[in-house]
Amino acid sequence: MSEWIDLVQWPAMAASLLAAWLVASNQKARRNVGFWVFLASNVLWVAWGWHDGAWALIALQVALAVLNIRGVRKTEQPAPADGRQAQA
Repeated sequence: MSEWIDLVQWPAMAASLLAAWLVASNQKARRNVGFWVFLASNVLWVAWGWHDGAWALIALQVALAVLNIRGVRKTEQPAPADGRQAQA
C-alpha cells in the first residue's frame, strides 16, 4: 500500500494546477469547475499527507477547502441587479 499512496501526490499536484488554471478563467462555468477540482485536489493531498504524517499540509488543505467552498458559493450566487459585486 505504501508504494501506491506515494503516487497520489502526482495527481494531487496535477489537479491543483488544473484547478488554478480553471479558476483564472473568464468563463463562470470554468471557474466553478475549477473550485470543484480544487476540492478534489484537497482530498488527494489530505490522503497523501495523512499517510506521510504531514500534519501542516493537512491543516493547509482543510483551510484551502474552506476557501474553495466559499468560492463555490460565491460563484453560484446570482449577481446583484445593480451590477455591483456582493461583499463577503
